[in-house]
Amino acid sequence: MRWENNTVFDCSVIEISKVHNVAGNITIIENEDNIPFDVKRIYYLYDVPGGESRGGHAHYELEQFIIAVSGSFDVILDDGKIKKVVSLNRPNLALHIVPGMWRELDNFSSGAICLVLASHKYDEKDYVRDYSKFKNLK
Repeated sequence: MRWENNTVFDCSVIEISKVHNVAGNITIIENEDNIPFDVKRIYYLYDVPGGESRGGHAHYELEQFIIAVSGSFDVILDDGKIKKVVSLNRPNLALHIVPGMWRELDNFSSGAICLVLASHKYDEKDYVRDYSKFKNLK
């Protein structure tokens, strides 16, 4: 499927198994098991000041799993026609974002940590950072 044809409905929240123990819970993500792509890059956002947003771009090829490992935040997905808001607030839920989605992250709670698992290493050529260009490409 070409990225231009992807819609917000191709993005989904996936529940990742949680192993409960009296000593604490553990959630495991493994390539070729419970994630639909091989992870090539991992990064996390934290200490986001109140009222600030992150993201504000789209990708041609990159797929992501976004997880609120602590606290909560919203992810606004935009396919050029439809916008969808996904609230993340549990560390065993991952939002799978397919290529061709404009995304913005906002409403970070105090102490929120956003973990991102990405299908590709960083490549500036994979980014669309101008919204009007994004809309024209879609």
